[in-house]
Amino acid sequence: MGKLSKAEKKINYDAKLCKLLEDYGQVLIVAADNVGSNQLQNIRKGLRGDSIVLMGKNTMMKRSIKIHASKTGNDEYLNLVPLLVGNVGLIFTKGDLKEVSEEVAKYKVGAPARVGLVAPIDVVVPPGNTGLDPSQTSFFQVLNIPTKINKGTVEIITPVELIKKGDKVGSSEAALLAKLGIRPFSYGLVVQMVYDNGSVFSPEVLDLTEDDLMVKFASGVSNVTALALAISYPTIAAAPHMFLNAYKNVLAIAVATEYSFPQADKVKEYLEDPSKFAVAVAAPAAATGGGAAPVAAAKEEAKKEEPAEESDEDMGFGLFD
Repeated sequence: MGKLSKAEKKINYDAKLCKLLEDYGQVLIVAADNVGSNQLQNIRKGLRGDSIVLMGKNTMMKRSIKIHASKTGNDEYLNLVPLLVGNVGLIFTKGDLKEVSEEVAKYKVGAPARVGLVAPIDVVVPPGNTGLDPSQTSFFQVLNIPTKINKGTVEIITPVELIKKGDKVGSSEAALLAKLGIRPFSYGLVVQMVYDNGSVFSPEVLDLTEDDLMVKFASGVSNVTALALAISYPTIAAAPHMFLNAYKNVLAIAVATEYSFPQADKVKEYLEDPSKFAVAVAAPAAATGGGAAPVAAAKEEAKKEEPAEESDEDMGFGLFD
């Protein structure tokens, strides 16, 4: 069978991508920088079953998506087009988006710090014996790394931040890390955005739990309530507070004036006779705190009072004398 022409490759690619668009409603848009073919093959094997990884030129992917939209009249997948920037690929899946995203993150491979590479993280060289002989101290001196000679080898005295995130790796840094056997970077497919049946969102959304959603919902309700109360605009969230505030205002007027209503009468009664507060507090305590103790105390008090009355009569101080 002869080699396919460029036109035939485009036709086959269009057919494959359009088929995937028809069969799947969920897509992970992943960055594929510094991911090798062997690593990509392992990722494909790991996701086999409910997910398919598709790579290709951005122009071809955009073209195929637009062709599919024009043929089917389904414009939802056009939301993917603006996301196809840089070295990216598509993972079509029917599985749980969070689980697939976590599976993708497992396939990372350690990589050396190559010259000219932009560091994705800070690189810190730890203190300790390097195993290098004293003739290698020139590398450390160029990078201003404090060292000492210990038992015939070079020892780094303190931790050193060799490369900062976002900086390009220099030749000296790359050479030193290679000599120390340090592979500071790791690369794999990185989920950038998630497409789910027409909706596009950040992968961080997949990490939200029900508790997180409840906290955010409660915070939103609180903000809506505060705004509604501030501008006196009735909403379902603010209505209970508005009714309560209105009741407080009417009650304050009733207490300060001769005007009254049934709910205010009891409050006025309490204010006129504060001792009723104590009765109100004691009543629930007697009902819920186990009535045996108060009854026993009352009986004990009665016993103490009876001898006193008998004693008075014996001494001639009866009530009818």
